Amino acid sequence: MANAINWFEIPANNLERAVEFYKAVLGGEFHQQETNGVKMAFLPMDGQGQVGGALCKSEMHIPSADGAVVYLNGGKDLSTPLSKVTTAGGEVVMPKTKISDEIGYMAFFMDTEGNKVAFHSPN
Repeated sequence: MANAINWFEIPANNLERAVEFYKAVLGGEFHQQETNGVKMAFLPMDGQGQVGGALCKSEMHIPSADGAVVYLNGGKDLSTPLSKVTTAGGEVVMPKTKISDEIGYMAFFMDTEGNKVAFHSPN
């Protein structure tokens, strides 16, 4: 098994608002489509064979600050995307925190939909 995770979905009550938030924080383009009653906006990826994910709006996608936490790639230094969270309408709930020299850093934030999400980076 190459990766323990191969796909993730971040729930959204308002997909357009969520797309604007994540665009402001992460940059890139979000391709949107609707499949089987689920409205989706795919997070940008660099290439094939990587873990992908989408913002999703449907009856079964309910935003939450509880449960599993998705760690998004914070690039070389998560300070860059984290600095955009508040301006984009989110809230930083745990600032950049060192895990260890080997593992790097993490930070937690609440997005505009009420999801607790995290960033990870080596620096």
